[in-house]
Amino acid sequence: MRGERRVARPPRRPKGSRGAPLPLLLPAVLGLAFLLVPLIALLLRAPWRGLPEQLTGPGVWEALRLSLICATAATGLSLVLGVPLAWLLARTEFPGRGLVRALVTLPLVLPPVVGGVALLLALGRNGVVGRWLDAWFGITLPFTTAGVVLAETFVAMPFLVISVEGTLRAADPRYEEAATTLGASRFTAFRRVTLPLIGPGIAAGAVLAWARALGEFGATITFAGNFPGRTQTMPLAVYLALQNDPAAAIALSLVLLAVSIAVLAGLRDRWMRAT
Repeated sequence: MRGERRVARPPRRPKGSRGAPLPLLLPAVLGLAFLLVPLIALLLRAPWRGLPEQLTGPGVWEALRLSLICATAATGLSLVLGVPLAWLLARTEFPGRGLVRALVTLPLVLPPVVGGVALLLALGRNGVVGRWLDAWFGITLPFTTAGVVLAETFVAMPFLVISVEGTLRAADPRYEEAATTLGASRFTAFRRVTLPLIGPGIAAGAVLAWARALGEFGATITFAGNFPGRTQTMPLAVYLALQNDPAAAIALSLVLLAVSIAVLAGLRDRWMRAT
């Protein structure tokens, strides 16, 4: 009939479009197996009966305690330094911003051992900055617990900066502009308007930074060493125990695996909203 509107039908999917072609399915299954089989082997070979005894051992508990303290301190330092840095990259224009962003993300691809060497050359007793810290204030950072925190911050802070910068770019800057037109200073607008808006991004970045700091190995052993009770964190304890007590190494590995699963579970809602 005239005057009737024809409703466009959605195009039909071709038959078999939901199935994966065999040349793609086989490599996908092999890739999944490659990622999962080592984790399954870790669970199968774990000394479950002796696990409480392994985790309550004096050396293991000391490494656990030190790892949690250092990872939390590194996350706090990353928040203090990384959130303003992310705001600078997302909200301001200045010459060389692209280069600064590349340098900020460099620790993500830099081998951690190289990062530890760089920290030694910068903050070591004869380093570019470390010599002045030692001469003026008597502060020595390498091979100390503070050195562990700095090494973990160096490798973990880029995760926080990337997460917060992405959230800032997605947030509408007009809220900040409205706050400034009402008389608020830039810092007040950031504290009262921007921070609540980007809170989920900061939380996600902090969790990622904490997990990365907890699992750091290369920069820590290079810059802070491996001294039980002072600089020996969980990854270093796993490395040492693997040579002398494989059961303890597996037990510590299970703890790190549990932390990683907890991180994924904590960020699941954010990823689901993003997709």
